[in-house]
Amino acid sequence: MKKLLSALLAAACLALPASAAGAEPDCAAPSAVLMEKSTGTVLYSKDASARRAPASVTKVMTLLLIAEAVDSGALSLDDTVTASARAASMGGSQIWLEAGEQMSVGELIKCVAVVSANDCAVALAEHVSGSEAAFAARMNERAAELGLEDTHFTNCTGLFDDDEHYTSALDLAVMSRELLSHEWIKEYTAIWTDSIRDGEFELANTNKLLRSLNGCTGLKTGWTSLAGYCVAASAEREGTEYIAVIMGAESSQSRNSDATALIEYAFANYTLCPALDSALPPVPVEGGRAAAVQPELAGADSALLPRDKAAALERELLLPESVAAPVEAGQRLGAVRLTAGGELLAELPLTASEGVEALGAPGAFLRLLRLLCAMD
Repeated sequence: MKKLLSALLAAACLALPASAAGAEPDCAAPSAVLMEKSTGTVLYSKDASARRAPASVTKVMTLLLIAEAVDSGALSLDDTVTASARAASMGGSQIWLEAGEQMSVGELIKCVAVVSANDCAVALAEHVSGSEAAFAARMNERAAELGLEDTHFTNCTGLFDDDEHYTSALDLAVMSRELLSHEWIKEYTAIWTDSIRDGEFELANTNKLLRSLNGCTGLKTGWTSLAGYCVAASAEREGTEYIAVIMGAESSQSRNSDATALIEYAFANYTLCPALDSALPPVPVEGGRAAAVQPELAGADSALLPRDKAAALERELLLPESVAAPVEAGQRLGAVRLTAGGELLAELPLTASEGVEALGAPGAFLRLLRLLCAMD
């Protein structure tokens, strides 16, 4: 369905009470999104689906593919990568790799995350996929898997402006959320200063929010004359993490100011609340091979709620007395309603954790026979 992802996230935003959204900041940048990481709730959106040049924020997807390769075991942080002549020839932000120079995957990730090194990004892409073109094709495949309809990549760096190389603030927020699910990546994106080549080459992070924004964990900055100033910024405090994406800002100061305003607004006005305050009871199954099925939350185990409502939060469990077999895994069984003062804040679906097959006539007969024997 066209714009399905945008519609779903917009619906999540609209589900929040209007009273909580009244004081939201107004970004100067033409495109912006504010998203909570664990639930994916969108709290602020400005021309969020507009296709724009992303500059080096492209590397959010590059880092995502590398992180997934590491976590799948296809790649190790200790693997040695040999730089090609093409990787060494990249311009823009770089560490001046030489053709034939060898560096570990971990060191290359650090250089991409901290100084946005284009040469290191290409070296990683070639190591994983054989060529940057093949890696870019995989970037587009991954974007499609994430449901991103306003994204298309032609390279892994964002260095070169290209009409066919674009994304949106909303799509970037989704990519950033996916990248942050690999918690170890923040060991690189949150680095302020470091060095490589036995301390001979100093690195200083391009993301100045790491010093000015409390709890900042990254994530990636970018600029070209076409893209303007862009950032995918993330910050975490007390277990809650927000992502602010700014695209097309007029200056780095304006970009950082917008991102800071969005994230501070989120922390000030919203809080994550557990969806449940007790264990869910099993639901009896009529005519099933199992006597009951265990319900579970279909999505996140928390809900993002306005702080002024969370203090009066009440939970209402909606589950049937029983359900008829067969039951499919993932089948909706009920919901948890979160209310405050009679106002519905959220309704979270409860689904079957596993399937239960119907007993069938022979099985029903045997069960009845066992029951009769037990009565004797």
